[in-house]
This record gives sequence, C-alpha cells and structure tokens, in this order.
Amino acid sequence: MKITNLLASLCCIMLMLSCSTDKDDSPNASPNLIIKFKFDPNQERLNNLVQPSSIPDGNDAQSPTVAKMSANYIEFTPDAFTGLGDGEIIYEGAETTEGGDTAIDFQNAKFAGDNETFLTIPLSEVAAGSYNWVRVSLAYQEGGIKLLHTGNVINGTLASFVGYNSYITSFDINGSTFDVNANRLQGFWAFEALGFTSQGQAPEGATTVPNPLFDSSPIPQGSCVVTGQFDSPFTISGNETQDIVITLSFSINKSFEWTEVNVDGRYEPAAGEQVVDMGLRGLKPIVGN
Repeated sequence: MKITNLLASLCCIMLMLSCSTDKDDSPNASPNLIIKFKFDPNQERLNNLVQPSSIPDGNDAQSPTVAKMSANYIEFTPDAFTGLGDGEIIYEGAETTEGGDTAIDFQNAKFAGDNETFLTIPLSEVAAGSYNWVRVSLAYQEGGIKLLHTGNVINGTLASFVGYNSYITSFDINGSTFDVNANRLQGFWAFEALGFTSQGQAPEGATTVPNPLFDSSPIPQGSCVVTGQFDSPFTISGNETQDIVITLSFSINKSFEWTEVNVDGRYEPAAGEQVVDMGLRGLKPIVGN
C-alpha cells in the first residue's frame, strides 16, 4: 500500500513538472509591439527635405547627449500618399486646453532614454498590413551640451520643447525649477549650467523636421512630425506569436545649432549667441533591435 501511494505521488510530481515545462516553452500567447528610442550622433545629418545638410555660414552646431525624449504621436503608414492621421495610429499622448489652444500636456507625457522602451502595446491592437513608413510627432528633448563660459568649457543641460504646442506648469533641470503655467510653441527652450539658468524661444519655423514625403504627404508647419522609411516593408500578419521590437533611431548629428558671435565653434551664450535649431536630423526605423 505504501509503495502504491509513493508511485502515485511520483507520477503527480512528474506530471506537474511536465506541465510547467510545456508552459515555459510555449510561444507568447499575447505578443507585444515594443517601440524603443535610439539617439545616434553618427547617423546622417538631414534637412527638412531629407537631403544631406551642412551648417549655414554664421552658425555652428554640436551633437548633444540626449538623456530622454518624449513623443506625442506615432503612426505607421502603408505608402507615400497616406495623409497624416490616415495610417495606423499606435500612440497618441495626452493633450489639454488648460493653457488656451490645444497643446501637449507636458506633465502627463511619456519619456524614454537612449535604447530604452518608450511604448509597449499588444500586437493585436495594431491592424494587420504592410507598412513602409513611420511618423513620430516629437514633443520634448533633454540632454547635455558644452558651452564656453569665461574662457572655460563647461557642461550644461538643455531642455527643448519641439512639439507643436506644449502646456507646461513647471519642470526641473538639475534641481532648478522653471515655472511656466502657460502654453509654449515649438522652439521653447531652457538651460542650466553650474546653477545658472536661462530660457528662450527659437525663431518660428527654425526647428528642423525631416519629411521625405514632403510632396505627397506634407506635414503642417510647426508640427515636428518626423518621417522615416523602413528598409523593407514592415508586415503584421495578425498571427504573430512573439514580440516585435522596433527601434526608432534618431539622428542627433550636430542637431543643436546656434548663431556664432565669436567664430570659434563654441556655444557662448554670454556673448549673445542664440539657439536657432534643436530639431532631430533624421529618423530610421529598425525592426528587430
């Protein structure tokens, strides 16, 4: 009787282990689409029409180190003639009219750093189809830049609001608080270095927004909707069993640009050198990274 009970117990344990092993090895029953950000200082520097871009005479630029970024809108589109909003919208950030006109709600924005995940959604929520392009409406960037101050090169932190319009109550850079409590249009920026702070507004239309579909699918002025093309069509069948990762690689190749007063290749705000462009310089979507 004891032997029979022992054998029965062993059979139950083996059955439980077998079920556990089968469960661990099974495909993901609810696969996700995972969107990551990457900031590449070596990616090609492009202009609004996605042509190689040099730095204009009288200006200079540097590649910042981006600590975090926020996007307010991500859309997949099948072809070059799909209008803005007519593709597969996979993400829309919070907006508000608290400051008057409709604006990005900065206090409720999502952020991600370099090689970090910005968005995870079930693949079942994305329409099956073949997509050639991705559009990303950028909202905010924060990162490090170098500047010249009293003859010394020091590190500073720049916050740039590149979205079409942002409602900001307040934000913090390295312990320094900026109170705004209002809407700010594309190009608003704030800066901190060694406890010194400043803020300003880049000229209207100066922020670079690369769009290779300018002729077939134009983007409204000031929207900061950057467009990038997949190397080959990205296809969702609707029968996926594993997660799909898409890395949105943004060019930060000399993306921080200013007017030169002292022509020395150094950003020197004390000399009256003004920020003119903080826009990212291209977008390359990569499947599988």
